[in-house]
Amino acid sequence: MKNITVFCGSSFGTDKIYEEQAFLLGQTLAKQNIQLIYGGSETGLMGTIANGVLSENGKVTGVLPHFLQAKEVAHKSLTKLILVETMHERKTKMNELCDGVIVLPGGYGTLEEFFEMITWAQLGLHKKPIAILNIDGFYDDLINLVQNMVDKGFLKKVNRDMLLISDRIDDLLEKMRNYEAPTVGNWISKDKT
Repeated sequence: MKNITVFCGSSFGTDKIYEEQAFLLGQTLAKQNIQLIYGGSETGLMGTIANGVLSENGKVTGVLPHFLQAKEVAHKSLTKLILVETMHERKTKMNELCDGVIVLPGGYGTLEEFFEMITWAQLGLHKKPIAILNIDGFYDDLINLVQNMVDKGFLKKVNRDMLLISDRIDDLLEKMRNYEAPTVGNWISKDKT
């Protein structure tokens, strides 16, 4: 893995641990010579992870729609900033540039980005690892919801297992390195789940 996309909040959240772990993830990526691909903002956890990478002289590529740049949220110290027209173009470009995805705490936008990437993986549009850094149990309820989708027959277990989860950065990166995409079909039938 040479390039990892990180989706996360443009806010800091209520607990300092989110910011601390985002910065540490950035430092870890840089130390492992992994370039960060992210949304290009200097605000919240987005800016924090970029600053973590930059603090260790790592490389950071931001992908930002023009309308957000106009609101002066673009990080000013990135290795590279790619400007696009729409939010969908942003996700598409971030997917093109990365070898895997990590999700940190965030809001609606973070979840939307995460679900699109995991759906693309489920449909076989890419074979990249999709991982959640579950800082301080932030995503426990989401993880339980995904299990409920399996239990109620709306998601195959093999597709649930595509989602890599850990609360430790090194463990999560190791899981991503060892990930192999499933080769089974994507659709659930009445007879087979």
